[in-house]
Amino acid sequence: MYTGDTMIHTYSGSTIRFEVKYKNRTSIGISINSYGEIEVQAPKKISDEKILLALEDRWELIQEKLTEIKNRLNGPQEKIYDNDERFLYLGGTYPIKIIQDSNITQDYVVFAEEKLHIYVKQLDEDKTKQALRRFYYQQCKELVEKSISIYQSNFKTKPRSVRISDSKTNWGTCDSNLRLTFNWRLAMAPREVIDYVVVHEMCHMVHLNHDRSFWRLVGKIMPDYKEKENWLSFSNWKMTV
Repeated sequence: MYTGDTMIHTYSGSTIRFEVKYKNRTSIGISINSYGEIEVQAPKKISDEKILLALEDRWELIQEKLTEIKNRLNGPQEKIYDNDERFLYLGGTYPIKIIQDSNITQDYVVFAEEKLHIYVKQLDEDKTKQALRRFYYQQCKELVEKSISIYQSNFKTKPRSVRISDSKTNWGTCDSNLRLTFNWRLAMAPREVIDYVVVHEMCHMVHLNHDRSFWRLVGKIMPDYKEKENWLSFSNWKMTV
């Protein structure tokens, strides 16, 4: 159906509405903005049939993206601390497996075989949650320190201390005394995103504000830093325990 440049198409049991913009181009492009609005950039005089076929070819990817955007806009979902509930770790989503072991002295987590194995002395939701949070804290500390050692050669000064925190507003901070602080939830992000946050805060050792010199330094060390920022912007809603 046509309504000006708006089209509606049903395929494989679902329906989407999208805007078509005709341009001087030879191929069909499809984009989805942060609110789930779909735009098709199409060559002039192209047939409706070819536009719909292009959409159908990418239908599964479009539906996945729309579902992700819907979940993000709805905000974090409450987690269930039971077997097979899924949590983020280093950018991937993995199920948890809870193992009770009355012989251990402290609950702990091991990532193995594409699962987060949570060993607990007794079956208790709060203790399971605490064990998982400790795991993220520990992993974040190790990952951040490793990243700092990799990128230190770009800086003349060194951080005086590195701390992991439970900030609700920042992924990382650097104060005037060169003390760096990082959010434990970063352990849920891909390694390259963790690297970006580390580089960002280390650049604050040189430029405390976000002026042009600061961003030039960030871009010099990590030219594709905006991709990492975008990952955090679109994924922070699911980085939760």
